[in-house]
Amino acid sequence: MTKFSNNIRNNFGFLNRATPEGIGAKDKLFVQEGRKVFKEVVPMVSQLILDHMADEGLDPKDLKRMWLHQANKNMNDFIGRKVLGRDPEPGEQPNILQEYANTSSAGSIIAFSKFNEDMQEGDLGLICSFGAGYSAGNVLVRKRA
Repeated sequence: MTKFSNNIRNNFGFLNRATPEGIGAKDKLFVQEGRKVFKEVVPMVSQLILDHMADEGLDPKDLKRMWLHQANKNMNDFIGRKVLGRDPEPGEQPNILQEYANTSSAGSIIAFSKFNEDMQEGDLGLICSFGAGYSAGNVLVRKRA
């Protein structure tokens, strides 16, 4: 899904800032309204996940693991609570921020790569990434034999 937001953006970057009229202008670089992003993205992504699961006839209680976008642990924790209806148990929502920091949308795939070996046949998981704009997408995965 995509929902327009101006809360994360790049106003043309360093080249625009290097022009005479841009020198020293703070609005020529990456701009993020973090609190607004948090308040808008958490419900949007949570609802995207819940709607996707409902469309597939699945209950969030069926999820063994969620590999979420790795930009903000608090954001992931809130999404996990909204989706599961409770605090995620250790291992249900792995976090790689302490090791890799913010790897943008690749973080969910890095987390998936590092934390999938214990999945058993039939286990259900969800990979979800989101980013500027706002754009969000997810995929449900089930372990096969």
